[in-house]
Amino acid sequence: MFDALGSSLRASLRRLTGSGRISAADLEAGLADIRTSLVGADVAMPVVAQLLERISERARASEIVGGLGAGERMLGILHSALTETLGGSGRDLDLRERPATILLLGLQGAGKTTTAAKLAYRLAKDGRRPLLVAADPRRPAAAEQLATLAAAIKVPMHREPIGTPVAEIGTRAIAAARRLGLDVVIIDSSGRTTLDDELLEELRDLRDATKPRERLLVLDAATGQSALAIAEGFKSIAEPTGLILSKLDGDARGGAALSIAGGAGIPVVYVGTGERSDALERFHPERIANRILDMGDLATLAERVRDAEIGPMAAPDAEVRAKAAEARALRGGMTFDDLLGQLRQMSSLGPIGQVVKMIPGMGGMAEQAEAAVASGELKRTEAIILSMTPAERRDPALLTLPRRRRIAAGAGRAIEEVNRLVKRLEEMRTLMRRAGGGDPSRLMGGGAGLPGKHAGGRIPPKAAKREKRAKKGGKRR
Repeated sequence: MFDALGSSLRASLRRLTGSGRISAADLEAGLADIRTSLVGADVAMPVVAQLLERISERARASEIVGGLGAGERMLGILHSALTETLGGSGRDLDLRERPATILLLGLQGAGKTTTAAKLAYRLAKDGRRPLLVAADPRRPAAAEQLATLAAAIKVPMHREPIGTPVAEIGTRAIAAARRLGLDVVIIDSSGRTTLDDELLEELRDLRDATKPRERLLVLDAATGQSALAIAEGFKSIAEPTGLILSKLDGDARGGAALSIAGGAGIPVVYVGTGERSDALERFHPERIANRILDMGDLATLAERVRDAEIGPMAAPDAEVRAKAAEARALRGGMTFDDLLGQLRQMSSLGPIGQVVKMIPGMGGMAEQAEAAVASGELKRTEAIILSMTPAERRDPALLTLPRRRRIAAGAGRAIEEVNRLVKRLEEMRTLMRRAGGGDPSRLMGGGAGLPGKHAGGRIPPKAAKREKRAKKGGKRR
């Protein structure tokens, strides 16, 4: 997701800031280039105009034309404009009532029933006690699908005989939730291929009977700009309080999320990122902007790590270890032990391409990472790390040339592979150190759009000194 949009915007930014200073003509040409990138990613034209206006106003207000440090400032401007267009600060669900009622809306095929189960799974992990409700009085298959999903995630499900009026289904389900001591009711409403009068009347009856505080509209991100028209249709009758974008992982160009978030006038609350029950993420506009600009999403990655590592069967100190690893990473102190732990968690964190894109500056390596899994490279990396002593895994500075030779022999690999792994860890530590500083422009290393490099591709002076010291250290015995 966001692949085409992100790479195109980053290329536009590199072209705009490559010379160091920006003239008025450069800014106009850069804005035209960004416009082409947005249109090419299938972003809706009203959203394109809105985003360009924000970028232009902020660029002129910051006196970026002719000034120094234009690259860093332009990255910050683009990041803030994207964040605002995507919704600003985002929002939480209103679950104050007991039971809190959530009505899911959407057309047939949008992934509404699957999303209902994912939402129940997520809320259950957060300590809630959800009840899934099948409220399609005409489609037995929808109720059967929901029953299967509910059983898989061990969440109770309520259904009524086919033909029961939707208002009765809703009120009986809420009464059942109260009896069972459940605190969230998730109602999977009827789906249709189009917004017809019959569906609208059903939704009105269901809304009036259950009075849900949250009415979440599920939109298929793969439908692109047509999702905006669907949102407008549902606005007239159900007044959605939030959106869930399903199948976001299938939107390679990335324009749908930006179009819907910026043009629907309804905040996005969750996004579906895959087929698994846990593939539903909170929508954080700032984090999405980070991903688009290849600045990573360490917060979401840390959440995934905690979800994978902290559970009823986890070791007593698992949470402490996870937080310590996160803190080390953010201050640039990641160790080989941390890297080994991450490799072993990869299968539980989701598709590796998604995970790699959450690491600052690594978005362009997602395809390589997927190929590495297929070729067995991760297993070879694990073998190299396991051939190190505990002290070497904790402190890469100990890895002199003789030690690297010993590690290569122990792992049955060439010394060049060991050297590449050590260099990769140092690059990751540098990127994480920048991320931990809280300044998004630092992740781009001076605005050229390439992680760890200044405009023109030069390595930053401090990084160059560190690299020189590391090379000297590799020659010591």
